[in-house]
Amino acid sequence: MTLTGRAALLVALGALPVAWAPGWGTVWGWLGLCVLGVLLDLLLAASPRTLSVTREPTSPVRLGESCETTFLLTNLGGRRLRGLARDAWQPGAGAHGTRHRVDLPPGERRRYATGLTPTRRGDRLAVGVAVRSAGPLGLACRQLTLPAPWRVRVLPPFHSRRHLPSKLAQLRELEGRAALHRRGQGTEFDSLRDYVDGDDVRSIDWRATARRQQVVVRTWRPERDRRVLLLLDTSRTAAARIGDGTRLDAAMDAALLLAALATRAGDRVDLIAMDRRVRARVESASRNEVLPRFVEAMAGLEPELVETDWSAVTGVVRSRFSQRALVVLLSPLEAAPVEEGLLPVVTRLTSHHTVVLASVADPAVHTLAQGRGTAHAVYGAAAAARAELDRTAVTAELGRLGVEVLDAPPDQLPPRLADHYLALKAAGRL
Repeated sequence: MTLTGRAALLVALGALPVAWAPGWGTVWGWLGLCVLGVLLDLLLAASPRTLSVTREPTSPVRLGESCETTFLLTNLGGRRLRGLARDAWQPGAGAHGTRHRVDLPPGERRRYATGLTPTRRGDRLAVGVAVRSAGPLGLACRQLTLPAPWRVRVLPPFHSRRHLPSKLAQLRELEGRAALHRRGQGTEFDSLRDYVDGDDVRSIDWRATARRQQVVVRTWRPERDRRVLLLLDTSRTAAARIGDGTRLDAAMDAALLLAALATRAGDRVDLIAMDRRVRARVESASRNEVLPRFVEAMAGLEPELVETDWSAVTGVVRSRFSQRALVVLLSPLEAAPVEEGLLPVVTRLTSHHTVVLASVADPAVHTLAQGRGTAHAVYGAAAAARAELDRTAVTAELGRLGVEVLDAPPDQLPPRLADHYLALKAAGRL
């Protein structure tokens, strides 16, 4: 039961009879009249228990976009129900327009829409629908929260999609479908053309050169149907916030751009998200299914407060990929975890695969390293410089062991990773 503003106003109006006939009898008499009115209003109000609530399916939505979710109220009772209905969602769903006026005759059904603009990735949950049924006098309401559990899946936003057209143009150029014919050193012979400055002398076809009396080189089609494994690190280091998101969010964005590009290039792309155990896996997806399955698998991922078990990671990779593949480790380049976990076992990967470590750098560290104004700023600059030196040393050690390292801010990592993939493609290393 809830009281309305009318009930408070009715009690306040009791000041008039009390002023006309002062005394406790007048006070208690007026209060009794108010209580009687409230009880009568409650008895005449339709019971919310006679309502049935159902929800209509809602499609997944990308983070930052908006959608509508609808629920239906059905009056199974014999009284007309007037009042309010509030659609309750958890805060991360970004629900708006949740309050709806209800005027529902017996036996009828009404549809009500609630807007959602999610602020967090993953499954956003509905709690229920709270209904207030007002009496004819408007003094009190009967209130009940009807269970109506539901979820809307919020997918990664894929901000780096804007880079895809330019990277696809580079890919077409690499494959010889654009006006500029520039070839990588693949293994499938494509055609012969005249030698130009900058061509590798090893590609000269001496027999064709002798026939034509001018230098001719072979061109090759870049390899297709290669294997690419994207390995997302979901350990505690991926939980660090950089800008508006976490390192894991930025790594997902880079993974989606590379997956879209590699799929268009004809390569097979797989995904494993792992720390101490596998959190998500997408394998053997068809070309049209890669991105939908990737975003679906990534939607519910959250960083875990554990260290990555790199021995287990290498074991999973080697058990799944017997032939040579491009293994992209989307993991933070933090000195201590890398030195203790990755460095001792990384040669198990580099001996069989091409390994790239793509790390999300924090621009705030570089900014902090420039501070000189105060003693506090100087100490912060010293700590930031030390962190950068440690990252440089770890990068050099990984390079010595055969790992190619990309360390870039969140907005620069996706295109740099895509460019590196195209460079490997052009060099015939895939």
